[in-house]
Amino acid sequence: MAAKIERKLLSTFISLALASAVPAYAQQSDNNEAENDNESDQLEEVVVKGIRSSIRNSIEEKRLESSIIEAVSAEDIGKLPDVSIADSIARLPGLTAQRLRGRAQVISVRGLGPDFTTALLNGRLQVSAGDNRGVEFDQYPAELLSQAVVYKTPDASLIGQAIGGTVDLRTIRPLKYGRRAATFVAQYEVNDQGDLNSGSDDTGHRLTASYIDQFNNDKVGIAIGIATQSSPTQSERWDAWGYPDINGDLVLGGAKPYVESRELERDALIGTLEFAPTDSLRLTGDVFYSDFKDGGILRGIELPLQWGGATLQDGFNVNNGLITDGTFDGVQGVVRNDLRARDAELTAFGVNAEWIPNDQWRFVADLSTSDAERKDVDFESYSGTGAGFGTGASDALGFSIGEGGSFTFDPSLDYSDPNLFLLTDPQGWGQVGFIKEPQTNDELDQIRFEAERIVGGSFVDTIQFGVNHTSRDKDKTSIEAFVDLANPGENNTTAIPPELLLAPTELAFLGIPGQVSYDPLALAAAGLYSFRPNTNADVLTKAWDVNEDETTAFLQFNVRTEWGSVPVRGNIGFQYLDVEQESTGPSITSEGVGRFTDGDEYSYFLPSANFTFEMTETTYLRLSAARTVMRPRMDDMRASREVNLNTSICTFVDGVPTLGGTAHDPLDNQSCLTVDGGNPQLRPYEANSFDVSVERYFRDEISNIAVALFYKDIEQWVFNGSGLTDTSEAISAIFGPEFLAANPTLGTGVLNSPVNTEGGSIQGIEFSTNLSGGLFTPALENFGLYVSYAYNDSEITPEGSEPIEIPGFSKDIINASVYFENDNWQARVSMRDRSDFLGEVTGFGANRDFRDVEGENVIDAQFGYTFTEGALAGSSIILQAYNVTDQEFQTFLNDDPRQVKDWQRYGTSYLLGFTYTF
Repeated sequence: MAAKIERKLLSTFISLALASAVPAYAQQSDNNEAENDNESDQLEEVVVKGIRSSIRNSIEEKRLESSIIEAVSAEDIGKLPDVSIADSIARLPGLTAQRLRGRAQVISVRGLGPDFTTALLNGRLQVSAGDNRGVEFDQYPAELLSQAVVYKTPDASLIGQAIGGTVDLRTIRPLKYGRRAATFVAQYEVNDQGDLNSGSDDTGHRLTASYIDQFNNDKVGIAIGIATQSSPTQSERWDAWGYPDINGDLVLGGAKPYVESRELERDALIGTLEFAPTDSLRLTGDVFYSDFKDGGILRGIELPLQWGGATLQDGFNVNNGLITDGTFDGVQGVVRNDLRARDAELTAFGVNAEWIPNDQWRFVADLSTSDAERKDVDFESYSGTGAGFGTGASDALGFSIGEGGSFTFDPSLDYSDPNLFLLTDPQGWGQVGFIKEPQTNDELDQIRFEAERIVGGSFVDTIQFGVNHTSRDKDKTSIEAFVDLANPGENNTTAIPPELLLAPTELAFLGIPGQVSYDPLALAAAGLYSFRPNTNADVLTKAWDVNEDETTAFLQFNVRTEWGSVPVRGNIGFQYLDVEQESTGPSITSEGVGRFTDGDEYSYFLPSANFTFEMTETTYLRLSAARTVMRPRMDDMRASREVNLNTSICTFVDGVPTLGGTAHDPLDNQSCLTVDGGNPQLRPYEANSFDVSVERYFRDEISNIAVALFYKDIEQWVFNGSGLTDTSEAISAIFGPEFLAANPTLGTGVLNSPVNTEGGSIQGIEFSTNLSGGLFTPALENFGLYVSYAYNDSEITPEGSEPIEIPGFSKDIINASVYFENDNWQARVSMRDRSDFLGEVTGFGANRDFRDVEGENVIDAQFGYTFTEGALAGSSIILQAYNVTDQEFQTFLNDDPRQVKDWQRYGTSYLLGFTYTF
């Protein structure tokens, strides 16, 4: 691995040297600065707008920071360079995104998944509508944000440090903006897949209005933005059960293919009010609100094959150990009409006061709160030819596997015939449907006090110190129920009422002409269904409540000095982190359902240092070292547990507590009581991080080149394993305190849960460049290129385990954009590419599941025209296309790309928009 890093480092530095030498125009300007004052003045007078304005602002943010960061800035009010802020962030060096229903949603930084990245809004920690900490960035409308900054290295004053990175989403500050602006944006959206389900829509819209102004001699500023969106998702999907081995060859065990039609509806509001009554006092209030609804219908046919009683007929073909085509006889498919919906509401408030009483002191107080409430519905509805396997008509189903793992079927039954397919339990699963309704509520309160003292010494320029306290409470519940027929007819079947039937849904991509279609909610409203609560232990233990209180005190020395003739700036400091955590959840035992509460308290000392050496006016060397921690996933910290009794170790004989024949030895994974669940005493991930970055900035302000190396020594990881736990209370409750007193070792049991373990290391190299065509020749001054490449490598080996894959970790990440821009026209084509990675998806029972995701290459494009004269001056028209090449999302099993698990095709989305500025 070290050799790979060295070769890539050498190659990248050669590229850096070449790129620095090739732009003769820029090099000459640097070397002859004194002789080219007129040329320099001309460069400084250039008014940069649009795409180049966004690049310039992002480069300037990166250049001025002491930490190693990446930034993306809006081209203008309401004009970030992508429809989604997640898309914009995912184009930054070393970053990438995992798609959900075709759109970028969660972010991975330097190969570490969403759980290792912290999200801030205007510097304040944010809650999540997901099950854990990873923020779903599609909740935040890009058109209402002005900038996103990703901190790859922390400093002591940064609250919300993470091992991967910290993403700070920022909104406009109206007094700093300094002028009145009003913008209205209207966009029409269409998906080229068409409306795949009855009643669905393949078109949508986005409307945005924003207003910025200053009053009372620039003492009062206001910024407000409103955005509403209705965006369609149309997808063809495939979900394989798995690939069992028969006589040495693999064959499809079963499948659940379907088409999905959803509509994302989001209404959002962002507002800022600034009040600066004097030069020394500034008060700022922020509000953010988002109402996010994403729901729709899934229709398809679940096909139990090798694992479902069907028989593979002779005459099949095998290719390299995989049966690629043949016929299954006796197939009894389950026709599915499923409803899935999410309703999430996010609210955040913040108040900030900054007071500068004199030339030496600055004081800041910040108070904020954020809240996220989410409700999901997953409603399954089944129909078939008869109740239970072997009843009703069966299908002789031909199948074949094409390129890329796609499947095509040749059925002998008409799945769209409502006289043949009835509401029933086709496979004898014990229900005619199922409903899951998980809910989460996440609340976070934060208060921060900070002071800064100007020292003005030869080494330390200023001193910052302060304290931050956050209190977070997140809970999850899950209500699940079996769906039964309210008034079943003969053989437990009910015909679908003709008035509730919809037009058949085509499954043409599978070779199936159509299937019976209806709205399951309409059937429930008509009284055809009854609901039977699911009180199984695995459902009850999905509920949990986690409370966290974190207090962070920090001290930071900001440095500005010289090392010889080299200017040096940066910081040295530390955080002292004190944590109290507690979780409560159901405890399932043979005695019934109770409540279990547990937690822990601990503290960390987290030093950090960042130094920037200005080797020349345009070349910077950055060094960083920091110790960071990342709080574990909340579902890993849950107190919910199931306590199981090993009757071979301890039991009752004629009602008397008795030891069995097997010895109680928890160290050998043998205990009277075994606890399965979460771990409320779980400690954070811990890492020591070291970073080096070399950056070159060119005189045109829109070109730069950078190479960065990073190494993370992971001292502590979280891994699903076994540990010891105190079971004395449960032993006393089951067997009585006298039995425990006589056998005290029984008070220690085995806990199967996430545990803290040894880690390993993560390392990588990142290369990025923005190059303006004008660096090479004036004839190309309207063209530009952005390219970044990141190589990541990990060696995470939990104690007693083989090396593991990290969720969200891609070894190779490439981002590239080519653009053209003049006073009126602009065009851009962007690409992001990532290699295979371990992705987190929703699995059976709404539990999280990890799957190998095939690498993907997503290409987007945009073309626009800006008016420069007349009443429409400053307004623009833009056409955007997302996922131009219709890149599929695909996961596979057993590290074998031929064993396709999930296959999803979303099509290309087109947006035509008009922006009016006045």
